Amino acid sequence: MNSKFRVVDLTYMAVGAALTAVCSWISIPSTVPFTLQTFAVFCVLSLLGGKRGTVSIVIYILLGAVGMPVFAGFTGGIGILLGTTGGYIIGFILMGLLFWLAEHFFGNALPVRIVSMLAGLLVCYAFGTGWFLWVYARQSGAIGIGTALSWCVLPFILPDLAKMALAVGIAGRVKKFIH
Repeated sequence: MNSKFRVVDLTYMAVGAALTAVCSWISIPSTVPFTLQTFAVFCVLSLLGGKRGTVSIVIYILLGAVGMPVFAGFTGGIGILLGTTGGYIIGFILMGLLFWLAEHFFGNALPVRIVSMLAGLLVCYAFGTGWFLWVYARQSGAIGIGTALSWCVLPFILPDLAKMALAVGIAGRVKKFIH
């Protein structure tokens, strides 16, 4: 397999990063903003596959890190990544890597994609919540894991599962047009 990306791959990855940015702008502010970011990540991984999808996610995060306003609330900068919710954004890379590994070892069948997305979401929740606890403790004082989960994970489980189902459904219909 050729490890180089073709121009069309680069284009798809750029579009994936742009889709993720646009979806992150659609948000409802809260401790951890409700956004369509996870929907975009699920779409990008489903449509582009693990390798190109993960690179697209990294591009999105790098754009935000250098100050482009691609994160929720039209924000950007390294401060967002180092803030309380930065772990969830960085966790998207872990989601992508897990998806990529699952795809590499088990193929791209629908059950593999769904299980790897669920596992990736759990890893993102775990990494993001650990990050949240660490940053929050440094800024405002320690809180318990139960409080962090009630703020940062529990309100998002059902919406994220719905976003995943929608992304998989859309990707199934769109994928035949982009490959």
